[in-house]
Amino acid sequence: MSLEQDRRITDAVKQEQSRLRNFIRRRVPDSRDAEDILQDVFSELVEANRLLMPIDHLTGWLFRVARNRITDLFRKKRPESLNEAVSSEDESLTLEDMLPSPDAGPEALYARSVLLEELEDALDELPDEQREVFVGHEIEGRSFKEMSAESGVSVNTLLSRKRYAVLHLRERLQDIHDELTKA
Repeated sequence: MSLEQDRRITDAVKQEQSRLRNFIRRRVPDSRDAEDILQDVFSELVEANRLLMPIDHLTGWLFRVARNRITDLFRKKRPESLNEAVSSEDESLTLEDMLPSPDAGPEALYARSVLLEELEDALDELPDEQREVFVGHEIEGRSFKEMSAESGVSVNTLLSRKRYAVLHLRERLQDIHDELTKA
């Protein structure tokens, strides 16, 4: 790697590290996972420079790589509980039901990735309390009882927060789901 490339990477890390870390931390509750993702992003930058890959808009590229790593983390950590109904008995649609099967071919895989990106954006729109409960229960697989013990918030309040989160997410994702699944 030339000195110019080395300086460019060092400058990019210095300039974008704080913003990128904040971006990741807002989306990834575990600080260790967030730091791993941050390191992966900068490692990929070094690799891209080593391979002389052209990167036109460095900041946009870094954030896109971070978003992809976050999505990968969510996919890897998604618990079985997404297969269960996420709300009351009268609403039997699950989030997993809204996602095309990853085994249904390239178009379904693309649609699934678009929906997961939209899910990330929709999660960002939630109030902190609702997002924390949804992510804690659905993505991290934590029980309401466990979250209640840690936060001091009653299980019923956590259930209510999750229900509001689910309602928002369903409404927010329905249009994109319908568009992607049009026959």
